[in-house]
Amino acid sequence: MSDDMHHPTHGAGMGGGLWETLLPAAAVVLLAAAYLLLAARARRRNPAQGWARRRTASFLTGCALIAVALLPPLAPFAHGDFRGHMAQHMLLGMYAPLALVLGAPVSLLLRTLPAARARAVTAVLHSRPARVCAHPVTALILSTGTLAVLYFTPLYNATLEQPVLHWLMHVHFLLSGCLFAWVIAGPDPAPARPGVPARLVVLGVAVAAHATISQLLYGGFLLDVHAPAAQVRGGAEIMYYGGDIAELLLAAALVATWRPARDRRRRPRSTHRPTAVRVGAVQDH
Repeated sequence: MSDDMHHPTHGAGMGGGLWETLLPAAAVVLLAAAYLLLAARARRRNPAQGWARRRTASFLTGCALIAVALLPPLAPFAHGDFRGHMAQHMLLGMYAPLALVLGAPVSLLLRTLPAARARAVTAVLHSRPARVCAHPVTALILSTGTLAVLYFTPLYNATLEQPVLHWLMHVHFLLSGCLFAWVIAGPDPAPARPGVPARLVVLGVAVAAHATISQLLYGGFLLDVHAPAAQVRGGAEIMYYGGDIAELLLAAALVATWRPARDRRRRPRSTHRPTAVRVGAVQDH
């Protein structure tokens, strides 16, 4: 990193191709439409219970944040400026995932699927691979630990030249962010989710790790990013302050789920147990 080093341009077709606008836009529209369709189906099947509008609003907000990250004007800016890249990272890896997860898409899916298919989804959620992936430490490594690999190895520079790596990076940001938000504060059922104190500890580690990586970026230590120093420092500031805000929102979401869980434990247990499909279903009132 140096002040006179130019940011490398992306590979052929990146940043200017029409498909790079149409495909993300189409994917976001399809994602939002699928959720709205399932929400409408849930209301038709059970008008009394319905589906909370706040969850729909949250999920659609997440879709809108994905669109902001992947469409103009931010996307072209991110192709040539590290600060734009970091803004994309914040939106795709932290803000959009939290909004999507708070929409409780898995619970919505379970409500609308036939019973046999819903049981199959529940079985997948409780499988051994799902338990490993849904462990808070695994989610922390995938969402935060991989940032060190991205910025302190040649990987980031490779994403600037290889369109496939570039889009895989975006997909990783989004999926790993959703995994972490789901494990820490998601209203959807999660296998072997630890108690709130343990999740708060993991969240605290994530805060410390984000702060450390952003400070190393700002100081240029261990860094392997081909970008002007001013851009890298600006990106580090975005990561530091933007990450703090996102993690505060995640902590607020976690605390908001604490009391309902405690209240449910205080209620007398019914002798009739619901089926596995209903285990962990969110409450909409």
